[in-house]
Amino acid sequence: MHSKFECPTCAKASGLPLGQGFSRRGFLKLAGTGLVASYFSDVVDPSILLGSTTTAAVTLQNSARNCIFIFLSGAPSQVDMWDLKEGSWTPADFDPTSYGEVRWPNGLLPKTGSHLQSLSIVRCGLSWVAVHPLGQAWTQLARNPAGATGAIAPHIGAVVALEAQISRTAKDVLPAFLAVNAGPIPGSGYLPARYGPFGFVPLAEGLPTLAHPDGEARFARRWDLIHKLDANRRTGALGKIAADLNDFFDQSKTLMDTPGINTIFKFDDAEHARYGATAFGDSAIVARNLVNARMGVRFVQLTLSGWDHHAYIYDRKTGQSLYTKCGQLDAAFAALLADLGVMPGAAAGKTLLDETLIVVVGEFGRTVGPLNGNNGRDHYLRNSIVFAGGGVRGGRIIGKTDSLGDRALEYQWSAERDVRPEDVTCTIYSALGIDFTTTRHDDPLGTGFDYVPFAKDGVYRPIDELF
Repeated sequence: MHSKFECPTCAKASGLPLGQGFSRRGFLKLAGTGLVASYFSDVVDPSILLGSTTTAAVTLQNSARNCIFIFLSGAPSQVDMWDLKEGSWTPADFDPTSYGEVRWPNGLLPKTGSHLQSLSIVRCGLSWVAVHPLGQAWTQLARNPAGATGAIAPHIGAVVALEAQISRTAKDVLPAFLAVNAGPIPGSGYLPARYGPFGFVPLAEGLPTLAHPDGEARFARRWDLIHKLDANRRTGALGKIAADLNDFFDQSKTLMDTPGINTIFKFDDAEHARYGATAFGDSAIVARNLVNARMGVRFVQLTLSGWDHHAYIYDRKTGQSLYTKCGQLDAAFAALLADLGVMPGAAAGKTLLDETLIVVVGEFGRTVGPLNGNNGRDHYLRNSIVFAGGGVRGGRIIGKTDSLGDRALEYQWSAERDVRPEDVTCTIYSALGIDFTTTRHDDPLGTGFDYVPFAKDGVYRPIDELF
């Protein structure tokens, strides 16, 4: 009999490294799924991507237009931040402060502390794995990345981009999914690349590649030439890779041809300083600009790495301690909340924060209680997830852990269990008006692709208590 908390994806998929691994037959089946041009030539037409089924009578929050997904890569220490647990290990300069019933590390996150009324913190999060690559991919794919569908799965932002396609208008010239300072992340999976992340590193001057160095006339001649030489790329006759390349060219050309588009990607010295004078702060400025522009962006991922504190987590002299990382997060996150909270939304009487769901999450958490022998904290499944905006009611805590932050004493949401990455994804989809029980019927496996595995069976669900 399976445990109540066993991952159903792992149980059915035998995914590495959690189960017994792929059998030879399973591997050959996956290798022969058609992840080649001959298959993808059949799905480059977006009209084919419309075939799907959903579960009847699903209630969606439909409370947000956009999502800013802040990924803390490396796994932050939840018991030092979002679920503060004080003990002999707690540095005095953490300055634990009470905000109502919430104990807060004011020495680590002072600016964020002033926005607690806008935040809801889920403290009963539990990851499936405590291995960085698997955990990071799982968080962004909403499934076991080593399972059968993990090999073809799109990033959750790509699903958002696909769902947003039908409502795009002529003014929506920006890609729906952008990734800022994200590095290598999951892409569009088996979906056309147009739905994958448009990745870039923010610069004060914007995107220098939006202007051709030899001038518009020279670029126009080269553009005409490549279209004459490579008609098969535009027709999709060479398969998905060629069609994806054509989409990339077309998206880039659209951006280059849109007057003033580069102002969205720019920021000045004052903004750079107010957001913390860091690369992460710059990414938060651009994320704000992107959702404010209302030119097609629906999902922005910001990544702040460096949270893997196995040693000297409280040692300021290391330059990458918890103090350093929290300082970078604190300034940018607080400024983002403040700006979105006063910027007008698309709907009358709404702010941009009202219309933008913000999610802050890592791939797992860190060990609880006293520090390890290297004065650090190791990998741990228990974690916390932070939500704000997009219809989320602030000033709330969901889930209560024991004195060390190890075991959940109360779940405080309808499922009465730990919150898994799949539940977080259901919550994002529900807030954006996307049916999280959707099964697509255009996948190369031929078995149907679930937006969230087992959600249609009721195994995973949104955290509706946030709203």
